[in-house]
Amino acid sequence: MNISNFRLKLILIVSFIMIHSCQKISKKEDLNDFVYLETTIESLIIGYKNGDIKAVEVIKEYIDRIKKIDMAGPNLRSLIQVNPDAVKIASELDNLLAEGELKGPLHGIPVILKDNIDSGDKMNTTAGSRALINSKANEDAFIVKKLRESGAVILGKANLSEWANFRGQNSTSGWSGIKGQTKNPYVLSRNPCGSSSGSGVAVSANLTVLAIGTETNGSIMCPSNANGIVGIKPTVGLISRTGIIPISFTQDTSGPMARTLSDAVIALNVMKGQDSLDSKTLSIPNKNLDYTKFLRKGGIKNKRIGVYSLPLGNKSRRKGYNADVDSLFKKSIKLISSLGGEIIEIDTINHRDNGVHSFNVMLHEYKDGLNKYFKNLKNDSQIKNLDDLIEFNEKDSIELKFFNQLYLKLANETEGTESDKYKNSLLLLNKYSKEDGIDRVMNKHNLDAIISPTGSPAWSSDLLNGDNYHIGSSSPAARAGYPNITIPMGNVHGLPVGISFFGRAWSESKLIEIAFDFEQVSKARIIPNFKLNDENL
Repeated sequence: MNISNFRLKLILIVSFIMIHSCQKISKKEDLNDFVYLETTIESLIIGYKNGDIKAVEVIKEYIDRIKKIDMAGPNLRSLIQVNPDAVKIASELDNLLAEGELKGPLHGIPVILKDNIDSGDKMNTTAGSRALINSKANEDAFIVKKLRESGAVILGKANLSEWANFRGQNSTSGWSGIKGQTKNPYVLSRNPCGSSSGSGVAVSANLTVLAIGTETNGSIMCPSNANGIVGIKPTVGLISRTGIIPISFTQDTSGPMARTLSDAVIALNVMKGQDSLDSKTLSIPNKNLDYTKFLRKGGIKNKRIGVYSLPLGNKSRRKGYNADVDSLFKKSIKLISSLGGEIIEIDTINHRDNGVHSFNVMLHEYKDGLNKYFKNLKNDSQIKNLDDLIEFNEKDSIELKFFNQLYLKLANETEGTESDKYKNSLLLLNKYSKEDGIDRVMNKHNLDAIISPTGSPAWSSDLLNGDNYHIGSSSPAARAGYPNITIPMGNVHGLPVGISFFGRAWSESKLIEIAFDFEQVSKARIIPNFKLNDENL
């Protein structure tokens, strides 16, 4: 053997060893090797009280994980910003506890805000739009004040479907001009749904304990479904919207997103309350109600539960959308029945014209709400009204690259909330969704709650053609402004699917006890493993 051949073989052997070693290291890397994986509020609070852990340690661990998972590695892009003062806030909470004071039920708990919720700190509030890339709120939103008062550490701001997915046609959920496309943590090529995309992903991927989303129609329910977590969309008015970039005064609400219903309900307790600046909150029937009292087993027994299966498609004509979801839903119905629930099949809930009226109401209220929000921004803001926003997008190189801004334009063309068109649509929306909708069905069958599959498994993200989902049940509750809770009910090839529990206005307590009973027995939450694509399913 000559020297050159020997050297070539030696190089090949060394290369093989190095590649094989790298593969072994890569295989050994466990992205879920995290000390606080799937931790809960209760376990952290106990740790703080016992002196086993400190808030500073917890927050630093979460920030390190965000850097590892969200900004590198799988590069989930679920966060737009990390709070530069998070560690400082945690340190102050540790000092407070050292003096014997637990600030509140969320003491030292990391919380991520959807980036359409104002925070009066060093972070911006952008709605994901490059038009507001440096926009800072004058003060905390009402709910952010309540979260801070409870001891929460605002860890960062979450990416979202830009403008809460009410900007234009063929949009892709989880895409924003500032951060790009949020990825689903189960399969990175699939969609996280939206518009509270980053909030859902951050909770599911264990980048935080809690996240706050917002919903007008499905924006908490759908991402909770796609990311295998719990989401609560409360009755409109239970939680103030002051300081949240609006779409619809009639349908907008924020709500907690968590890995367990218990954590979500603890947050709901903190966030609820009357606000003089939000007239919807002045109608809360029992403002001091403690919702954690309804986290008890046995909540399904003797409850009459309506089954709303229309979102699954017309099975009698063999046009069902997803047989696997159908199968999971049937198993869930059997489980609910076995726990003592009385199952009643119901027909359609919404009037066929309700979607049109909801859309008209949103357009008119969007213009009114956005212009008021822009007017209250700091004087150096370049966006003073909806005209300015539309013009900015037209000139920007990124904003209209993948989809248009038709809804912004249509909103801008409306005649405002004093117009007859708006008033007529609002009247019919309320009639069709409440009196002739959910209330009618529940009265007819004497129901305690209605269940339905929350959505389908996550679809593949497609920036050119937009979203491609088939199953959704959020509209009846969203249009009525009524409460809705989604809980994981299983998975399809490793992609999570949820079940929704919704009902009358202010029925959160009843929905919580039913949903909690289901959650505790089904235990369907699965931890994401950041698979690259469908071939890894």
